[in-house]
Amino acid sequence: MLGAANLIPGPTSTELAINTGYVRAGWAGLCVAGASFILPAALITGAFAWIYVRFGKLPQAASVLAGIKPAVVAVIAMAIWRLGKAAVPDTGRAALAGLSLGAFFLGANPIAILLVGGSVGMLARRGTAFRGSWRAFFPPFGVHGLLNYRRGLGVFAIAAATVGNVIKPTVGEIFLFFVKVGAVLFGGGYILLAFLGHGLVQQHAWLTQQQLLDAVAIGQFTPGPVLSTATFIGYILGGAPGAVVATVGIFLPSFFYVALLAPMLFRLRKSAWIGAFLDSVNACAVALMAGVTLQLGADALRGPVPWIIALVALGVLLKWKVSPAWIVLGGGIAGFVAASLRVS
Repeated sequence: MLGAANLIPGPTSTELAINTGYVRAGWAGLCVAGASFILPAALITGAFAWIYVRFGKLPQAASVLAGIKPAVVAVIAMAIWRLGKAAVPDTGRAALAGLSLGAFFLGANPIAILLVGGSVGMLARRGTAFRGSWRAFFPPFGVHGLLNYRRGLGVFAIAAATVGNVIKPTVGEIFLFFVKVGAVLFGGGYILLAFLGHGLVQQHAWLTQQQLLDAVAIGQFTPGPVLSTATFIGYILGGAPGAVVATVGIFLPSFFYVALLAPMLFRLRKSAWIGAFLDSVNACAVALMAGVTLQLGADALRGPVPWIIALVALGVLLKWKVSPAWIVLGGGIAGFVAASLRVS
């Protein structure tokens, strides 16, 4: 079931819950299992979003967040390291990941990177006879074509990223954005960061990089699927209605995918071509996660204290199997103590 869930876009853990409900109790089970898995995390994250908006600018809250952020960067970096060992086991996929990382920093769309990388990797691994034909058939979607296509959008993204005040979207725009993300999100929860950074900060200028990092930190701290970060961001953008539509939007496509494809998922996963495509997408996804982590780290690791928190968190994660929630909590306490010592 895990392999089948990886075959479709969306959060794997949520789709496992939805699929389990379908297997056990049909369509009613599908709806109940999915809603039960999502709702607690969304409510908890929504409560943190309310606290953040109301008290986030207080010095005490700022010091806690300043400690949480480097801890979150360490948690994500460790997750990428562990995922990378499985997703990039050979030279071919390492090269594909390197190209994907370069395309990401040049402003390429994460969706295009995943689709093009998955297709190229699949054809390279499965069809030597097709190597000549895919170059002729996909020239606009090669690396050079992709970069040319993104050049104009890249200028807009840079301009949007430099806007001093963020733009407030409507509730409908929030819903449509998160539906689109939920419909194309491959690679698990952490790849969400690349989509959010590209769409919310660079393309639409709805959030600042700092707000995105705060949202990621709260999403790591709260239980449940990482995609509950959408609830937090929705609340920042549009209050309670924004939180509701963002949550519904990002998770809704998973229900449709599982409902439509559940009967055939297991058979599709056995296809060598589909397997090669997924393996290549996973390598590209790890590269995107690495790219956005470097961007987040540039904002979070400013000064000696954040670096100390991040390095200690990495050391703890390497030495012991500790829940990320404890790492994030420890980072928040360390940030508060460090700020108190500076004041005193």
